[in-house]
Amino acid sequence: MRVGLDIGSTTIKCAVLDEHDALIYSTYERHYSHILEKAQELLRRIDAEHLHGNKALLSISGSAGMGLADSCGVPFVQEVFSTRVAVKRFVPATDCVIELGGEDAKILFLTNGTEVRITKESGMNQVSSSVLWEPQMETFG
Repeated sequence: MRVGLDIGSTTIKCAVLDEHDALIYSTYERHYSHILEKAQELLRRIDAEHLHGNKALLSISGSAGMGLADSCGVPFVQEVFSTRVAVKRFVPATDCVIELGGEDAKILFLTNGTEVRITKESGMNQVSSSVLWEPQMETFG
């Protein structure tokens, strides 16, 4: 079994894969800046519902996950890399991935391997984010 935690600036996402890489559990929850407590709660829930005391491989990604991974000695996987690997494996015909996060927006062009990152620090805010993305969503569905 494999467990992945993606800890972002506002949410924590979790996926559990069985030995055949089938998704057996996933969740997307706000952590309200209580990252350690929420991660512990999720891992206990996964153990109780799916692992039943057995071991699993754990990896952590996300903008708020690096410190937790480092302090726990758990592998940290850069989120753009993990997105690229997952998309190439599960939807290989995909050319472009747009990820809207709590603190930034990322556009990953898979054909030529380019990443464009727009952050709040570079002037993007929620209002301008919607102004930027709504026309693209209408175009691409």
